[in-house]
Amino acid sequence: MPLPGRDSPTLMLGPLLRHVDPVSATVWVETDRPCEVEVLGRTAPTFTVGGHCYALVVVEGLEPGSTTPYDVRLDGERVWPEAASPFPQSRIRTPGRPGPFRIAFGSCRYATPSSVELSENIPPDALDTYAARMAALPEDEWPDALVLLGDQVYADELTAATRSWLGLQRDERVDEDTQVRDFEEYTRLYAESWSDPQVRWLLSTLPSSMIFDDHEMIDDWNTSAAWRREVTAQDWWADRISGGLVSYWVYQHLGNLSPGELEENTTWQAVQGRAADAEPVLREMALAADTEPRSMRWSYVRHWGDVRMIMIDSRAGRVLDEHERRMVDDEEFAWVEAAMRSAVDDGVEHLVLGTSLPWLLPHAIHEIERWSETLNGRHLGRPIGWASEKLRQAADLEHWAAFGNSFERLGRALLAVARGEHGRPPSTALVLSGDVHHAYAAELVDPGDLTTRVHQLTVSPLHNEAPHPIKVGFRIGWSRWARRLMTGMARLARVRPSELDWTKAAGPFFGNQLGELVLSGPEARFRLFVGERDGDGQEALREVLDLPLSTPRTVGVTG
Repeated sequence: MPLPGRDSPTLMLGPLLRHVDPVSATVWVETDRPCEVEVLGRTAPTFTVGGHCYALVVVEGLEPGSTTPYDVRLDGERVWPEAASPFPQSRIRTPGRPGPFRIAFGSCRYATPSSVELSENIPPDALDTYAARMAALPEDEWPDALVLLGDQVYADELTAATRSWLGLQRDERVDEDTQVRDFEEYTRLYAESWSDPQVRWLLSTLPSSMIFDDHEMIDDWNTSAAWRREVTAQDWWADRISGGLVSYWVYQHLGNLSPGELEENTTWQAVQGRAADAEPVLREMALAADTEPRSMRWSYVRHWGDVRMIMIDSRAGRVLDEHERRMVDDEEFAWVEAAMRSAVDDGVEHLVLGTSLPWLLPHAIHEIERWSETLNGRHLGRPIGWASEKLRQAADLEHWAAFGNSFERLGRALLAVARGEHGRPPSTALVLSGDVHHAYAAELVDPGDLTTRVHQLTVSPLHNEAPHPIKVGFRIGWSRWARRLMTGMARLARVRPSELDWTKAAGPFFGNQLGELVLSGPEARFRLFVGERDGDGQEALREVLDLPLSTPRTVGVTG
């Protein structure tokens, strides 16, 4: 109970329902002061980072396939759900229920609609409208998991409200190009992004899995060795990257871990048992993770019955030497491959790989990125290499295709799964990605001797806007003439061609959007929803695609 004469603690953010398996769940909260947090009779004390208080409550002893409504209590007083909430009560739904398993996914959410100026002309927030849609559906039609594939906050593109807040915080004038500096300023971004009622309820009810992308740290994060040399020489970099990684660890990564992984995580054990502020401990972890990526693995695995998701860090763990470029180092890639083999050993029906950056791009853009990487490596230190580096940074040529060794290695790993080299092949292998501010589906078609159907499913943004040049560029990128042109340029530069080939199955789609996988036994479908306003200005989601992924390919596009 609250101490006499003292105000009750307040729930600042959350609850966020994070890791959920058949028998356990974790619930994350931020509070305004130290207190004891209770969920379903299980309690956890808060820990403090930079003067902010957080807790992660581990709820065990749940039943597989069950639905358990819950509330949140701080020092014994109920603070969630809010009394006037129009949404259904938050609940924990464990895997194992009959019927299809549904995964909602997307990326790139710039703040919230209430904090964005109308002059920015950003379409309706897909996550907000999806929450409203979900609340009106019967529970058995709700998704079972939410996968957020990067750019949950934008540290380098700030709203006018946050710039005003920073001006007061710093006691100085800030301009439109201002970016956040440290952990304290990062907390403002999460408060802005996760406070609106629709998303707050959604995150309290759907188990969420998250991974970062560049804007959570800084645009073009770890694009190349040249980029890194330039940015790490800046005197502000240590505060920026430590603030970004500490906030990511607190707000996102901690909830990605299972109860068993939490028990084995040395950083978590040091933080939760610490009476003093944990920011120095986490700052040390963050700086080590930036300079020695092997010291921290951000990738993780989710077990959902006959569905297995392997989330791959495609930002922090890069090897940037121009002659040894890797999306992740060899040790971590071996971990990914082992997780894929384990999924096959366990007989999963659907293997899902999450990575913020698309693996399969439009062919012309793929060839540009391979061309750029080849010229950079071949002409390092010479004018052609300098020009290629400038183009790489200006055009964001940094996806899997720009790390050719890793692109091919991931392809070989997926082919081994799809051919049944490790055991009975799953029905589908699905690579989920975001980043590129539009949506599309592509399918691997060559080699053609695959039992498993292998797809790239890209959905972005949840709440942002694709500039007109991006729309034009990606439409052209899928065209046959652009592919022929860029393939010719790549051959002239003696770029090693890929043994893989793929075809566009649907898209490109633009606007704010959210994808949904519907997995039922061996069957799989990809649904895509785009936010729009009707004639009365009301926001809603319109389904624009229902694509079978495990049966003969036909595209269903509406509207």
